[in-house]
Amino acid sequence: MSQLRPTLIAIALTLAVATPAQAAVAAGPGITVENGRTQPVFSYADAVREHVYVESTVDSDLDGKLDRVRVDIIRPKESGPGLRVPVIIDESPYYDNSGRGNESERKAYDEAGNVTKFPLFYDNYFVPRGYAVLNVDMLGTTRSDGCPDMGGKADVLGGKAVIDWLNGRAKAYKSDGTPAVADWTTGKSAMIGKSYDGTLANAVAATGVKGLETIVPISAISSWYKYQRSNGVIYNYDYVRYLTNAVDTDPDAKCQQVRDGLHAEDGDDTGDHNRFWAERDYIAGLLGDVSKVRASVFVVHTVNDLNVKPDNFSTWWKELADRHVPRKIWVGQTQHVDPFDFEGRRDLWVDTLHRWFDHWLHGVRNGITQEPRADVEIGPAQWITQRDWPAPFALKASLRPASDGSLGLKPAKKNSTASFTDVNMSENDMVADVGTADPGRVAFTTGALPLDLRLSGTPTADLRVKLDKPTSNLTALLVDFGEATRVDWRRGQGITTLTEEDCHGESTAADDGCYRKVVTNVATRPLEVVARGWIDVQNRDSLTRAKPLPVGTYGTVKWLTLPQDYTFRKGHRIGLVIAGTDSTYSDETGTGANVTVDLAKSSVTLPFVLGTPLADVPKDTARFHGPDQVELPEPEPGFHFF
Repeated sequence: MSQLRPTLIAIALTLAVATPAQAAVAAGPGITVENGRTQPVFSYADAVREHVYVESTVDSDLDGKLDRVRVDIIRPKESGPGLRVPVIIDESPYYDNSGRGNESERKAYDEAGNVTKFPLFYDNYFVPRGYAVLNVDMLGTTRSDGCPDMGGKADVLGGKAVIDWLNGRAKAYKSDGTPAVADWTTGKSAMIGKSYDGTLANAVAATGVKGLETIVPISAISSWYKYQRSNGVIYNYDYVRYLTNAVDTDPDAKCQQVRDGLHAEDGDDTGDHNRFWAERDYIAGLLGDVSKVRASVFVVHTVNDLNVKPDNFSTWWKELADRHVPRKIWVGQTQHVDPFDFEGRRDLWVDTLHRWFDHWLHGVRNGITQEPRADVEIGPAQWITQRDWPAPFALKASLRPASDGSLGLKPAKKNSTASFTDVNMSENDMVADVGTADPGRVAFTTGALPLDLRLSGTPTADLRVKLDKPTSNLTALLVDFGEATRVDWRRGQGITTLTEEDCHGESTAADDGCYRKVVTNVATRPLEVVARGWIDVQNRDSLTRAKPLPVGTYGTVKWLTLPQDYTFRKGHRIGLVIAGTDSTYSDETGTGANVTVDLAKSSVTLPFVLGTPLADVPKDTARFHGPDQVELPEPEPGFHFF
């Protein structure tokens, strides 16, 4: 008995210590999974709302101190050392200016400086399911230190510092200056967001930071050069200085020196790719590149987004695929629109995102990675799923222009040419009345198609030209001529917001999870510009070093247009328009060069879905005359802003 007593006492003491902890755990909910999804077992109303300042590794405002990143946090009340939760991050420069989402929501704060209203539905939906949601103010914006630098060092390393802090590799402080420790998280994180927010997700992922498990870039930039340039053609002059000032709500004087420095480096005088743009390239850049990406990637973009043009997603997607990065994609047909606002897809989007995060952050085996990789919109609010994007096994077909204005499969006769002058010309004028000669463009069309042809991927323009001046801007437009009802992406970004709401997640009086529904805008028109591509001839061989084309000498100019996924309907005609400077999408002026196109050695190559009988593409023997003037409305104000 004497030998048993110490053992019994030890057991009793152990139980006395363990019982309160066990009781505390039992008193609150834990992560619950049913049907492959985490369940809403945590109270949204009782969630912890706090904020910290994470110390970055940069001093972007040049004040001699490392910038601190403001991080607003909402997490389950039960989260802590005994229940660690993963994190969903939306880092943005827009929380106190343009706001987030279709309803332009901004943060709201209580007297203690904590956020009472988190924009968007992520907090309402995911916090009850065992996640923390972080709204991060990009450096130089809202309540963070520093100056924004349009995708450069400060933008990238500020977000990376937050991931590092969540994993114990960086410091953070509370408002009173005391250290803040993220002892409530597993360190597993996701970054999500539309436009600039999604761009930051791409950028941070490209650093290879550990702990970032997945990103969901929506309408996001992968190369700022592609955002503001196309093969040497400048979309907007002085855009760097404009955007960095637009997102910064501090007094103008604070970051004026920084903005002036960025402007001096942006190369607006040439349009060439330089070190400034290399720093802001997340595919093969100076701060990071696609080879370093550890995170899985769920891409969402639209083929008619002419703000963040779709080559930003298509190039990024291909590079991810080449490296076998786990990935998923949704490809829509509206303009700069969040998938939450794709008509008829809201519930599916929320559920798909939920399962994606559950898989990568909570380790739930729900089959999300075994499903078809791509969801593709093929008509107004009409979607299909397929194994990948572009459509697998697409067959490339080259269509060739001829001197009679036709476009077919056979090369034109030797020495056939067509000429135009590089002048400023709107896209509307380029595609209007293509059966009539115009000194500013040349146009070619097929005959009426005997069947539907689906283009999926990126067309290639391949022209042989000579100039009477050292350079010219070139525009190539692929056009669908034929009356049809299509997505009207030019009006309201392609959607109309209704008054009726639906809700996703829990609500409080200060922050509900309810948002207005939308419908897709459609319009019936006689034509649609399907794909667009621009190049400065002197950048035909290199984006970093201009090389004028010797006057009077033919040279090959080959480049990719913007990608598309589009079906040319039976009875319609495919058109190719070649012109000079596109005043709709570029601030440049025409060079005045006379451009001669060698038709026999020029073509446009289109990726058509396998199985389409391309031999049936007819030659246009009877010239097609379009309407006297086709007026496509210009994109709405704010087009070049996020």
